[in-house]
Amino acid sequence: MSPVAPTLDLERGLLETAPLVFGLDEVGRGALAGPVTVGASVIDRAVADEPIPEGLRDSKLVSEKRRPAVAERTAEWVLRTTLGWATPGEVDEVGIVGALGLAATRALAGMREAGIDPTDGIVLLDGSHDYLSATARPRLGRLDVRTVVKGDRDRASISAASIAAKVARDVVMVDLHAQHEEYAWERNKGYASAAHRAAIDAHGLTDHHRRSWAIGPGPALF
Repeated sequence: MSPVAPTLDLERGLLETAPLVFGLDEVGRGALAGPVTVGASVIDRAVADEPIPEGLRDSKLVSEKRRPAVAERTAEWVLRTTLGWATPGEVDEVGIVGALGLAATRALAGMREAGIDPTDGIVLLDGSHDYLSATARPRLGRLDVRTVVKGDRDRASISAASIAAKVARDVVMVDLHAQHEEYAWERNKGYASAAHRAAIDAHGLTDHHRRSWAIGPGPALF
């Protein structure tokens, strides 16, 4: 059975009271190596009246081969998509939640630089925890943030952000693989695969690993 497609039911309701809805989702939260990436996609009423792009789903539900094409169609559908990044060093310095806040703030700052002010709309953040507001306030002002459990699966604006972030971060990890082939990042994208853990045991950590994490022998995620 194919995964259920996300809808715009929530966004259309919110667009009755606000001119813009921003969907945000993160990628790389649980990885051992590589950056944390937050995607932000923004829609207005005109976008919400258009059909949702073919194949748009939470990025975890779209095959790696199909993701770039879906991401390209989705980028043409939304008003704009921006990305924010936090480095492994920042994860070590401020923790994963703090790094997510930095990346999300940077994604929305990119919107503002493009002439789209996030304080003009409502921000839908995937998950149950608002890691954005406190970090964003000094730079962007007070945001109207709504957390949405399973938003990456159910809400099209968040799905759009999810797939953009996933495709972009995968490209980074494949590029880094060329410098550190023993870690097999072109396959595991920095997550805790058996090959990745074995390489850490054999070769130690690189500058791209999150050194504050308890990385060592343990069960692989896949």
